[in-house]
Amino acid sequence: MVSRDIDAENDTVERNVDTENNVKRRSRKKSTMTASEAKQHKEDLEKLQHKDQDFYEFLKENDPELLKFSDDDDDDEDVDADMEDGDQQVDKEAIEHEVQEKDKKSSKKVITTSMVDLWCKSIKENGSLNAVRSLMKAFRTACHYGDDEENESMAKLSVMSSVVFNKIMLTVLNEMDGILRNLLKLPASGGRKEDITNLMTTKQWRSYGHIVKSYLGNALHILNQMTDSQMISFTIHRLKYSSLLLAAFPSLLRKYIKVALHFWGTGGDALPVVSCLFLRELCICIGSGSVCIDDCFKGIYKAYVLNCHFVNAAKLKHIRFLSNCVIELLGVDLPTAYQHAFIFIRQLAMILRDTLDTKTKEAFRKVYEWKFINSLELWTDAIRAYSSQSDFKQLAYPLTQIISGVARLVPTARYIPLRLRCIRMLNKLAASTQSFVPVSMLLLDMLEMKELNRPPTGGVGKAVDLHSVLKVSKPTLKTRAFQEACIFSVVEELAEHLALWSYSIAFMELSFIPIVRLRSFCKLTKVERFRREMRQLIREIEANVQFVNEKRMSGSFLPNDPAASSFLEDEKKSASSPLSKYVITLRQRAQQKNNSLMESSVLVGEESSVFGDEASESDEEDAKMNEDGTAAFSSSWLPGNDKIKQQEPTETKGKRKKHQKERKAIDEDVVEDLVLSSDEDEDLPSSDSPSAGKNADVDQHLSPKQNRKPKHKTKRPKKNKSHK
Repeated sequence: MVSRDIDAENDTVERNVDTENNVKRRSRKKSTMTASEAKQHKEDLEKLQHKDQDFYEFLKENDPELLKFSDDDDDDEDVDADMEDGDQQVDKEAIEHEVQEKDKKSSKKVITTSMVDLWCKSIKENGSLNAVRSLMKAFRTACHYGDDEENESMAKLSVMSSVVFNKIMLTVLNEMDGILRNLLKLPASGGRKEDITNLMTTKQWRSYGHIVKSYLGNALHILNQMTDSQMISFTIHRLKYSSLLLAAFPSLLRKYIKVALHFWGTGGDALPVVSCLFLRELCICIGSGSVCIDDCFKGIYKAYVLNCHFVNAAKLKHIRFLSNCVIELLGVDLPTAYQHAFIFIRQLAMILRDTLDTKTKEAFRKVYEWKFINSLELWTDAIRAYSSQSDFKQLAYPLTQIISGVARLVPTARYIPLRLRCIRMLNKLAASTQSFVPVSMLLLDMLEMKELNRPPTGGVGKAVDLHSVLKVSKPTLKTRAFQEACIFSVVEELAEHLALWSYSIAFMELSFIPIVRLRSFCKLTKVERFRREMRQLIREIEANVQFVNEKRMSGSFLPNDPAASSFLEDEKKSASSPLSKYVITLRQRAQQKNNSLMESSVLVGEESSVFGDEASESDEEDAKMNEDGTAAFSSSWLPGNDKIKQQEPTETKGKRKKHQKERKAIDEDVVEDLVLSSDEDEDLPSSDSPSAGKNADVDQHLSPKQNRKPKHKTKRPKKNKSHK
């Protein structure tokens, strides 16, 4: 009896399950059911309600969608009966989605120039905070216009034209700094980090700090999106006045430093100058002892080294400009700059010491490359600029030892241009620090090289610019042009060195050995024009000796008396010694020769690299920059568009191939100037040969504990079989 009840109950459950499955199946086919099928489904639901009330209530609570089908059938009966099953059905969901998008788009507020003008008017006349917030929302929309993902906060203000975009950018960049300073009760210009530190604990900062962060953050975003250098220059120029506010946001500050360093090293036109002034303003406002100054000093030196890998005649002035930028930035905080300069000079000394210890060709290449030499010149110029400061003057001695060691490292004729470059640096250090540096032996040793004593066998040859190369090829060594350039350079640098001490009471003793060796060269050389040049230099030295001796004979003091320091002081101020006058004529001749060798123009010249008090912005400069910004933002560029990139004219296939060949040829020439070939390996001492730099006296107090400079590897060209 019990088993029958169980079987009956199971049958009931199975029928209910079957009914539920039929209901679900027909529910899934609701969109394709005919009228008869829908009617049958409705009847099944009614039977289920009468047969099993509990199960019907269960469905009603857990799956009410199945039971709503019966109410929808009344609408299906109103459909035209003549419609066939294969006719196209209207997708109600797609229609609803399209309507919602149209409603959403129509609900977005279109920004117009009149709205921007109204906001600005409200801010100026009434100081309306709501207008400031509306303007900042529009600025955020403009900076993020064209981004793939838009935030919901930008939904109401997301429709604008290029004219409105330009209007918003110019208005905010020109006016927002004054608005924020007025709200925060800051000075109209300038300020110190302490002002921001004290302000961050006040009620004003809690009320308006988020506006400051929005302005700086959105401006940083648009800087990363822009491609036109004029737009970027104007934006950075205006943001420079708000650099003080970055003290409250360390993360934004680091990002701004990184962006400014990138534009300084890679930008064109006025962008490097503007970026350097922005970094300088950051260091001045935020103050000494901060992380900002350390990041700026380290970053700008690294960027300088990265831009000095390749040097040619056209790039020399640009590198000079970059060097002046670094020196100007170091002058903001000299005690901190001394610490960084000591570390970087120490790294150079460690590289030279490793080269003298290992004596391998790879080690020599680390020293005889442009980035190493340009780093030496950078710190030479920095010591010259701040030689009056006791801190920087102390760095002259270790730097002098490094430069002397580099000059003596490989004493071959092919590296005469590099040696002359080192000698020029030593003369600059001696002149700025008023310290005696023995460079005459470096010059006189060059005159004994056989390549400069023999008549040229390689013909006249092309003119050689010794300022733009570190080495020359073997065929160039035998040309007349190379010999003349070397001899004239030796005469110029030796005259510069002796002219520094042409008013010294010991000039006769100082010039004795140079005169003897110059006379020996005149006897040995077979080239008449070289003999005439040396005889002229000897006559000028002897005339200066006579000039000093006449004054010395009339003096009644001993060489170690304090009165000897003022010897010929008046004559030195008037530059009346024979050697001083002779050096002036040599400089004029060298300048004329350099001008004739310069064939290409330079984007950034020496005039644009002068800083100091003259670099402070005047009202005229600000007006000119504002005009440039107005012209830049008058274009139809919007974030997310690549219109500026497409301004370059398209090249034909033939021209493109021609330009690719020219670029490839230029690259090959640059690599040839920097990478040592198999011929050069013969001039470099190997690990088995005695070191050519035994005389290099590297300062012992530069310990090797400091981390070394990162090493950049260059691919070596394959050796030619003919040299094996």
